[in-house]
Amino acid sequence: MTLTERYARSSPTLFLLVRAYFSHLQYRGKYGALRHLNRFVLSAARASGDRVAQAHAIGDLAGAHFLASRIEEALALNDEAIALWQELGERGRTQRTLANRGMLLERLGRHAEAAEPLERSLALTRELDDAYGEAIILSHLGNLHEHTDARVAIAYHERSLATGCRIGSELLAHTAHCNIGYAHLTLGEWAAAVGHFERALCILGDQGDWHGRSQSWVGLVRVLGELGRTDEAYAACANLLDQAVERCDAYSEGLGRREYGRLERSRGRIAQARVQWELALKALEGGDPKAHAEVTELLAGLDAGPDVGPEGELDAGPDGEGRGRAEVG
Repeated sequence: MTLTERYARSSPTLFLLVRAYFSHLQYRGKYGALRHLNRFVLSAARASGDRVAQAHAIGDLAGAHFLASRIEEALALNDEAIALWQELGERGRTQRTLANRGMLLERLGRHAEAAEPLERSLALTRELDDAYGEAIILSHLGNLHEHTDARVAIAYHERSLATGCRIGSELLAHTAHCNIGYAHLTLGEWAAAVGHFERALCILGDQGDWHGRSQSWVGLVRVLGELGRTDEAYAACANLLDQAVERCDAYSEGLGRREYGRLERSRGRIAQARVQWELALKALEGGDPKAHAEVTELLAGLDAGPDVGPEGELDAGPDGEGRGRAEVG
């Protein structure tokens, strides 16, 4: 931050260095530092009058908000970035931000609106012969279709996986396996789901991208619990929570505590489940409204009495998780 403050106005090279550091912070899951740094860089870019640097900084800040599950803020910034890239005639950057718009609208439950920017972005990837970008759009379209037909969603994710394998992208392969796992979770196919979550985590390894690992862990904990493999589920959930707290990642902590509460309830530990869900509500405050509402419903089920069991929950599928990947800048 000291170097940024000292040289932001006088060194255009600094913007490139900060963007590289952005990727490092994102990879390590340092989302608070990410937002703080990018707010300052955006102010400096605007003061310098460098419109390209502004567009990058706006997109990066949108990505930081997305990773913290602040979706409304991310959408507003991303729309600003779309307008700038279009004015600058940058078709590749426009394609990426259109993809992000579709993904963010899907996360907000605005499914009808999400399809249009995704289709526009898909058309641009084909014009630009961008196989990586096309695979990402197929992933987003899979998540969108999951709301109506999880089988169709799996087909989209399998196409994205095939592209990832063809071009040698571990990140695409991981994302596809994670998404296929969540689609099977939506279908109640626990045994099919667990293999994909385990494969996703294997691809990234212990030091891989934190956003991807955390979302895969959340899914894995859920299906292990459903399969009755509770000791494994507790261990995986404890690992997730330890790393989320270490990174000050409130969103992943909230999702982890949601799942820990489910495990506690499955063993009849109602008081402990309540504690975990109350902590989850606090962690999710101001973030993903659907995940927050789901935990509120879980707590209400406890208050309604012992006759309200798991079948009384909100849909516990993928809608509360941030499985999409925002392409920053």
